[in-house]
Amino acid sequence: MNIARCNEYDYINFLVASPRVFSCLEAGRVQPHSPKAPSHDSLNRMLNRKEPNTDDLWKESQNQVDKGNGLLILDDSTLDKPYSKKIELVARHWSGKHHKTVQGINLLTLLWSDGDKHIPCDYRVYAKDGNTKNTYFTELLKEAYKRKFKPAYICFDSWYSSLKNLKYIRGFKWQWLTRLKSNRLVNPDGKGNIALAYVEIGKQGRIVHLKGYGFIKVFRTLSTKGKANYWATSDLNMNELERVSTAEKVWTIENYHRGIKQFCGIEKCAVRSEKAQRNHIEFALRAFLRLEIYSYTTGYSWFEAKMSIFRDAIRSYLQNPLYTISSTA
Repeated sequence: MNIARCNEYDYINFLVASPRVFSCLEAGRVQPHSPKAPSHDSLNRMLNRKEPNTDDLWKESQNQVDKGNGLLILDDSTLDKPYSKKIELVARHWSGKHHKTVQGINLLTLLWSDGDKHIPCDYRVYAKDGNTKNTYFTELLKEAYKRKFKPAYICFDSWYSSLKNLKYIRGFKWQWLTRLKSNRLVNPDGKGNIALAYVEIGKQGRIVHLKGYGFIKVFRTLSTKGKANYWATSDLNMNELERVSTAEKVWTIENYHRGIKQFCGIEKCAVRSEKAQRNHIEFALRAFLRLEIYSYTTGYSWFEAKMSIFRDAIRSYLQNPLYTISSTA
């Protein structure tokens, strides 16, 4: 058997450096000149050969987190695949970007953040294997508990705020912060359950009894369009200032979603097999982790980090151009 000419690190480094094209064909074209340089077929075989393993991401990210502090944020994002009819993981999913269901791959991430860092610790890719997004949600929490996380809060979208999920988090003795729909039934004064939209909530929030769960604290905010949003937490001592501060940190996962799509090509892989797609997604997350660590260490943005690679390449070309046009021609 011939020795493989490339490994996962060759592919990850390519994802870090590539400006916009993230195919195996392009990865083969940019390899350093060598008789043993891997071709695009070598890279494609590597994507189909390696067994996907979410633990590899944790091995690289665990030294970047404080397991006894910060937030654990869970949210999913749809990787757009509008023209992919034969990629095995592609299905119809709701997209917050398009505000409708679209063709794509659904990715659920467990992100650790202290407000500054964006550290992906674990993830799940939706597949039609009988599991739901809520199943993946509980799997990620269970794995985080095994890894001995003791975050300040578990934060997630209203999609995952079912009673079953809230009770599951309580079983780990973690505090949580989420948003609730306006029709959730609560008992504010012991006189019976009513929809959250009809509860009077002061600026500092109000403690109510959530039907089927127990006492929680709710806050009411208004969007720029005047729409009411309802935040809820299991921490009955949280005040409005703490809620605002925590909610701002939760927003880091939206920045993270933009980062993996814009700078790591996580949506751009065209391979058809499920295994290859899963490997590409894992490698893209590990590529993002490298950009994030560099960005946090140096103070440069992800954009600036990528541009520094391009500038060096352009500078090298300008020193030795392919051809020169005389200024007197």
